Amino acid sequence: MATHPKIDYIELPASDLDAVQAFYSAVFGWTFESYGDEYLAFTDGKLDGGFYRSSSVSSAEQGAPLVIFYADDLESVEAAIKAASGTIVKPIFSFPGGRRFQFTDPHGNELAVWTHT
Repeated sequence: MATHPKIDYIELPASDLDAVQAFYSAVFGWTFESYGDEYLAFTDGKLDGGFYRSSSVSSAEQGAPLVIFYADDLESVEAAIKAASGTIVKPIFSFPGGRRFQFTDPHGNELAVWTHT
């Protein structure tokens, strides 16, 4: 049986690996494994990825792909992001079939969270 290619791993830049670990642990419950001073791997049980030490940021405005999370309770995730020192860059807005908002993590990487209406 053939397997179709799928997204398997995501990597994002971060200059302060401790700060992104604290943020994503608090907001999304990710667990981490350090691979020295330059790389920090994460998992949420379904998605795996990592943060590599860099001063660059992932921004949709600059042409980077926008990683979008799904959540049943959009407002509680928004509150958790604010409490963990994330910044809401596009407040909750509606679109056909749902609502979402966009945020930056402590490093400045832009991501989003959406839910059904």
